[in-house]
Amino acid sequence: MTRKIAPQHYQMSASSPYLSSSPNTYFPSPSAFPSPSAQALALWQERGLTPPNASLMRQDRLTRVQDSLKRHNVGGILLFDSINIRYASDSSNMQVWTLHNLTRALFVSADGYMILWDFTKCQHLTNHLELINEIRTGAGSTYFAQGALMQEAARKFAQEVLDVMRAHGLEGLLAVDRLDISNMKAFKEAGIEVCNGQNIMEQARLIKTPEEIKAMRCAIIACEYAIGKMQSALTPKISEVALWSVLHQHNIALGGEWIETRLLSSGTRTNPWMQEASGRLVQEGELLAFDTDLIGAYGICCDISRTWLCGEGQPSLVQKDLYQIARQHICENTALLHPHVHFDDLTHAGHHLPKKYQAQKYCVKMHGAGMCDEYPSIYYPDSFQKGAFDEVLQPGMVLCVEAYVGATNEKQGVKLENQVLITKTGHEVLSTYPFENIFF
Repeated sequence: MTRKIAPQHYQMSASSPYLSSSPNTYFPSPSAFPSPSAQALALWQERGLTPPNASLMRQDRLTRVQDSLKRHNVGGILLFDSINIRYASDSSNMQVWTLHNLTRALFVSADGYMILWDFTKCQHLTNHLELINEIRTGAGSTYFAQGALMQEAARKFAQEVLDVMRAHGLEGLLAVDRLDISNMKAFKEAGIEVCNGQNIMEQARLIKTPEEIKAMRCAIIACEYAIGKMQSALTPKISEVALWSVLHQHNIALGGEWIETRLLSSGTRTNPWMQEASGRLVQEGELLAFDTDLIGAYGICCDISRTWLCGEGQPSLVQKDLYQIARQHICENTALLHPHVHFDDLTHAGHHLPKKYQAQKYCVKMHGAGMCDEYPSIYYPDSFQKGAFDEVLQPGMVLCVEAYVGATNEKQGVKLENQVLITKTGHEVLSTYPFENIFF
């Protein structure tokens, strides 16, 4: 089933809920779909933030996808990853479910023509998206949906994709970001030569557009509001999962979408790191550490870590030492962030953790962020991969600078992380939730 629209003639009416009375600002009605909540809009206005112009953000993102396709000499790309679909088209539908059920797909040609295969009976969800040229159903195949006939469904979809390629003059080569076994087999049988599309999309997403940066500022303020609510709820005898639920609640209430991990731990569970929230009750005088890893407003990733002391007392000397080393680590490494610095130099320069903390340090020193954790990964020297990340920092990139400090066989550790924008002259720390003065 296909529905066609003509984006070149698409016009929003003067009464559209996506436009404010001013043509240069985008303060949508909270009843518009999709949109942030009224609470989020009020919070951003209070903080002096202007939400992004969604139409301009969509156009700029599509332009970046087109440019990336042309740089890689590919005429079109087929996207199954729901985050890539969201980036290229701003179409959102059951984002987490479709990450593991490949039932939605988006074709984007190098000239910008877009075909979305949405989930059945969901065509109405994209009525507001002016850049999508066609809306269809019937993407891919899953055992859940087609059972023993899944390979037949995959062949049907592969033939449809082949017809689309021919209509757009593609000579057998198609970039694809991900494929399952049934679709891969069907594409091969249809004579479709597939090349890697994930790198094409990661490169498109690498530089944030001006409107994306506005969206990220809004998302981070909302995230930090939720962090504040979580810190207010931190009292002795609260369970880790109850505290973690506060972050979820306020993320959703402020227009956020989901949280990718559940990294929150207390007391002896802060060492080693990567332990997920449990039913354990946090005790007076213990450390509580977390990593937000959330997808917030506008589908933007907010990746911030903090460590707190539970209760009204003062931290021990050991707790202070752990915290001070972690803060020094991310502050000195953040100072490295300037345009034209090579990714390899970020690995080898900066702060070096004391030897006793090396074995359990975090898996990366820094990593990209946008709509999720993104390219690149900046490793520590002992995990350095020469040639893997042969690029330099550019304005518009966003990196999360990480620190975990906890010695092997000891009972506590500290996790800190900031989200940082590369500017024309240096960098700007976007995550401004304060460090704890009691540790200094």
